[in-house]
Amino acid sequence: MPDLPAVSGKDAVKAFKKLGLIEVRHKGSHVHLKKEGMEDLISIPVHGNKDLKKPLLKAEIKKAGFTIEEFIDKL
Repeated sequence: MPDLPAVSGKDAVKAFKKLGLIEVRHKGSHVHLKKEGMEDLISIPVHGNKDLKKPLLKAEIKKAGFTIEEFIDKL
């Protein structure tokens, strides 16, 4: 498994959109994304250029049903 690079919230949202998720809402500093067939939303904090914590990003990638490799390919 490749190591997950440091990714900002904005870049993570762009990558998830390339993977087919759509933005359901943007509330405060969090973007909520969903894809068809997914029951739960994923929530990505967008705080300027701050990088996301790796455990949070890994959990959201898994929750969306993708592998880390698929996510990295879309960055």
